[in-house]
Amino acid sequence: MSADSQKQPDQLRRGWTTGACATAATVAALEALLGDGFPDPVSITLPGKQTPSFALATEELGKGYAQCGIIKDAGDDPDVTHGAMIIARVQIGAPGSGVTFKAGTGVGTFTKPGLPLPPGEPAINPVPRKMMREHVEVICEKHGISPDVEITVSVPTGEELADKTWNPRLGILGGISILGTTGIVIPYSCAAWIHSIHRGIDVAWAEGLPHVVGSTGDTSEKAAMAHLDLPMEAYLDMGDFVGGLLKYLKKNPVPRLTIAGGFAKLVKLAQGHMDLHSGRSQVDFNWLAAEVRALGGTDDLVAQILEAKTAKHVLEMCQDAGLSIADRVAELANKQAQSKLDINKTKTSVLVVDRIGVIIANS
Repeated sequence: MSADSQKQPDQLRRGWTTGACATAATVAALEALLGDGFPDPVSITLPGKQTPSFALATEELGKGYAQCGIIKDAGDDPDVTHGAMIIARVQIGAPGSGVTFKAGTGVGTFTKPGLPLPPGEPAINPVPRKMMREHVEVICEKHGISPDVEITVSVPTGEELADKTWNPRLGILGGISILGTTGIVIPYSCAAWIHSIHRGIDVAWAEGLPHVVGSTGDTSEKAAMAHLDLPMEAYLDMGDFVGGLLKYLKKNPVPRLTIAGGFAKLVKLAQGHMDLHSGRSQVDFNWLAAEVRALGGTDDLVAQILEAKTAKHVLEMCQDAGLSIADRVAELANKQAQSKLDINKTKTSVLVVDRIGVIIANS
């Protein structure tokens, strides 16, 4: 565990979204294009009225265009785009065109329905677009000109970074997305991950998929893929965020949901936890012991479970004793998941997967 992850939440340093960086780069480039030079640092106003300043990493003023780059600082968050260069290039557009957006190198393009903008649009999300548009309008008004400005956002390492995100699976091709609703990255909030879960459900819903799968990790996802005959778009890497998945599915229902995960993660779901991260929920061995007793476990086995240190050990002891604790966990985890959804709109099932990828229970 890193030193940063051991800090208390109020000790962690916040960072800035790709959308905030793109907005700041746009402001600096447009100021330079209109003759005021590159402001360095450059300040912007975020949706919450905060006014951060950003240092420029690159700047270039050419014939009819200006561009500059800002290095994204995600603070203490382990963000995949931390340290990436976010570049905005601006030029005056056709009269009456307003503010328009293009995807440069390393910024993706939406190719599927269900995403925030129609297929063919650059993967620059609505709030970053709004931020850039509003800042451009203020600058153009100051200079007495119409806000007809073309903005091209690039991320030189974006294609490589996109392979570490959900973008290829979601149908966002060619690079990363320019994201952010507040402009601020809150460390360990995992906002980008939850955003990807939501977009995955949106894509599945738009494509009319009747069945989606939320998996806690790669092993459980591969096991589900081998067990279920579903298209790639049906598989949602929910990680520990089963609550986020269920909450969004309740508002945007799909007829069937399967949750696939390891035994320990699903024990926590069966106990009622909606965040399965080891730092935010724990396996309750008293709970497990009570369930084993209800299955007919001996006093000696129950006593051993109360002394166990890992859920894996409990599973192994129960398997040796011929007790179907994995089936019981699958059943109770499924009840917890179903309780968060409308059973008339979404029916659930649970797959319990062992560490080598074998399905050991199916609710």
